[in-house]
Amino acid sequence: MTKVPDLKTTLPGPNARAIIERDRQSVSPSYTRTYPFVMARGRGAVVEDVDGNVFLDCTAGIAVAATGHSHPEVVRAITEQAGKFLHMSGTDFYYEPQVAVAEEVAKIVPIRGSVSSFFANSGTEANEAAIKLARHHSKRFHLIAFLGSFHGRTLGSLALTASKVVQRRGFGPMMPGVFHAPYATCYRCPVGLKPDSCQAECLGFLEDQILVQLVSPDDVAAVIVEPIQGEGGYIVPAPQFHQRLRALTEKHGMLLIVDEVQSGMGRTGKMFACEHFGIDADIVTIAKAIASGLPLGIMSARSDVMTWTPGTHASTFGGNPVSCAAALTTIRLLRDGLVKHAEEVGGYFLDRLRGLMDRYPLIGDVRGRGLMVGVELVRNRQTKERATTERDRLVGEMFKRGVLVLGAGPNALRFSPPLVISKAEIDTVVDVFDQALRTVEPGT
Repeated sequence: MTKVPDLKTTLPGPNARAIIERDRQSVSPSYTRTYPFVMARGRGAVVEDVDGNVFLDCTAGIAVAATGHSHPEVVRAITEQAGKFLHMSGTDFYYEPQVAVAEEVAKIVPIRGSVSSFFANSGTEANEAAIKLARHHSKRFHLIAFLGSFHGRTLGSLALTASKVVQRRGFGPMMPGVFHAPYATCYRCPVGLKPDSCQAECLGFLEDQILVQLVSPDDVAAVIVEPIQGEGGYIVPAPQFHQRLRALTEKHGMLLIVDEVQSGMGRTGKMFACEHFGIDADIVTIAKAIASGLPLGIMSARSDVMTWTPGTHASTFGGNPVSCAAALTTIRLLRDGLVKHAEEVGGYFLDRLRGLMDRYPLIGDVRGRGLMVGVELVRNRQTKERATTERDRLVGEMFKRGVLVLGAGPNALRFSPPLVISKAEIDTVVDVFDQALRTVEPGT
């Protein structure tokens, strides 16, 4: 993989076409395959398909492969643990890898005081556990989430999710007791103010309407929020939004659940995104990058909140020992330099993308932290009309040129490469994005 990208066939190639046809015959049609990439192998930020075509990966398997594809130290940890035992259900028995991960997470998670962790298999499972714990501990019923949020697709988490209607259509009625408030989307302020004068006035809708007209604050178990919205468009709010929200939850005795499933584990240049905003949480949910690609979800909470008793919640496969071994190595690699690398390379990436804005009016906004980078596309910068079809074309054009990206929200591109990506590889990504923009935007 010395040359990247390196496209040897038309896309998809013959081997990819054959596998896609087999998939069409036997796999659920609910999956949102954006373009016909069929993975064969990968290392770092480079992946190869089944026809030998080589791509730069700016998806990391949807922000999962933080340490890069098949990091040798992660593979070694997996192999060593697999040679000992694969499974022993941490809900009924004990094993050291699960305890060790809980100890390490307690050291890094943005929760004050003593921390306890519940182990699951995914982000949505971690959020389901958070819902149950919040209700169990508070003896309250209602929950507040935010428009544009994504917390998962299982039925409890789905009631919190408010990103795309397709995710909810046909599955109602939703779990009762959930209210949605506007998120601090400063590029498209929901209350029509300017980012430079923002004092998180969008929270006024929550404070003055939802908590006055719809639900009493003392009936609300928790507020759940993404510190940086992922599926909603990689939206970075002003710090005062989270600070005011934290103060609101403390005032009314509500728990604050911070969903760090996509933004956590070093992606933003800090171990957790909420560190950028100077807040702590009562409950934090973690998944995706925690085990570098193996299934693992964690719901961590203040120990005085995690007061439920044996049998109230459990998971047969949660905290699988092989996944825990991968997580321990992942945390070490992040601490030893990958978080700092994400901060430095991410800043370079943002500067390079912003350098394209003068040449391409299609780029309305470039935002992000670390290597969680979003580009919002508009047809007119004054009206901010969403460039939805143009976004989809750009995703396809970049694939045809050997770079994997995904959309986020209705009209944004998300760049979430493995945290090992180099500045030279970032230059290649920006060059390919430049070429794709010339194809998609008329007159450039």
